[in-house]
Amino acid sequence: MDYPLLNVFLTMLWFFLWIMWLMLLFRVVVDVFRDDALSGWAKAGWTLTVCVLPFLGVFVYLIARGRGMGERELRQAQDRERAFRAHVQQAAAEGPRTPGAKADELGRLAALHDRGAISDAEYEQAKSKVLTS
Repeated sequence: MDYPLLNVFLTMLWFFLWIMWLMLLFRVVVDVFRDDALSGWAKAGWTLTVCVLPFLGVFVYLIARGRGMGERELRQAQDRERAFRAHVQQAAAEGPRTPGAKADELGRLAALHDRGAISDAEYEQAKSKVLTS
């Protein structure tokens, strides 16, 4: 096998450049569809340009709309952060269930059943719901 070490390094360089190119290409396509300011025709046009003339299309897109890519990415990250914080606050507001919470709930259901406030079918349904949660 006659494959010099420099050729191995050059092959690796081209391989990683190809991977970087694919990542950039996919990022541009994702950004085209993420942008709400673009109309459907503009999205179709950019997608067609990037597919038909990939190098030129990507470079023109980066020059024309590159600054907005970062802004849209930042806005999406902020939206995800806000949604995460809202979910955590909602979960924290509910509070943790104490170990005896199911037993207390079953006791209240039994008391309602004994007083006749709920029927046998309602009692069984509510009991199974408490036990499965």
